[in-house]
Amino acid sequence: MVGSELRPVHRLLRYGFHLLFGRSLRRGLRGVWTRGALPEGACVLASNHHSWWDSYLLPVLLSRSGRPFRVMVGEPRIREFPFFGYLETVSAARPREALRALGRGEALLVFPEGELRPPGPLGALRPGAVWLARRAGVGLVPVASRVVLRGHEFPEAYLVFGEPVEPEPGLLGRALGEALGFLDELVRTSPAEAPLPGFSLALPGRRSTHERMARWGAWLGRLVGGGG
Repeated sequence: MVGSELRPVHRLLRYGFHLLFGRSLRRGLRGVWTRGALPEGACVLASNHHSWWDSYLLPVLLSRSGRPFRVMVGEPRIREFPFFGYLETVSAARPREALRALGRGEALLVFPEGELRPPGPLGALRPGAVWLARRAGVGLVPVASRVVLRGHEFPEAYLVFGEPVEPEPGLLGRALGEALGFLDELVRTSPAEAPLPGFSLALPGRRSTHERMARWGAWLGRLVGGGG
């Protein structure tokens, strides 16, 4: 459903969910970091799906940037949660609707693995993302994501936006797999308490308890020292 066609109550519902999703990220994660540029204009964003947070990360970033977008969702999930029809979603069973969104200049987020998978290597990709990008004549952008618990109290989310690839199944799988492997290697080898090198903070979240307490450390030291 196009935004201009929404009734006021449905626009209010959408706005409320935008606030809810953004609040969930800010309170549940230490932050969201990105590497690479979010493409302008219509494109298919093809991302791995290895975390519960994946369905929030890109939609919140796209919404905050003012970019019109749609998220491709399986028909069973839409039947389970009918209000999804009033959010920025499009059923995987309605590819023509997805093509119309791309034709309007919107970004389309697709999880080509087709299901939530355990963290690890990229799974087999379904052909929908490639088909949509080819049919619409738009860029196909691999997006690698990881949500990891490292040296702080709350998990950190990292997104790598790759360069657009030709809409071919093998090219997408190779580019997305390489970006994911690059990201995993950085997680494995980088200092645990510092953000991954080369990434920019896109959305701040919650600081760890020791970070929040650090601002009081000097004052407490003076207080305790002064009372000795």
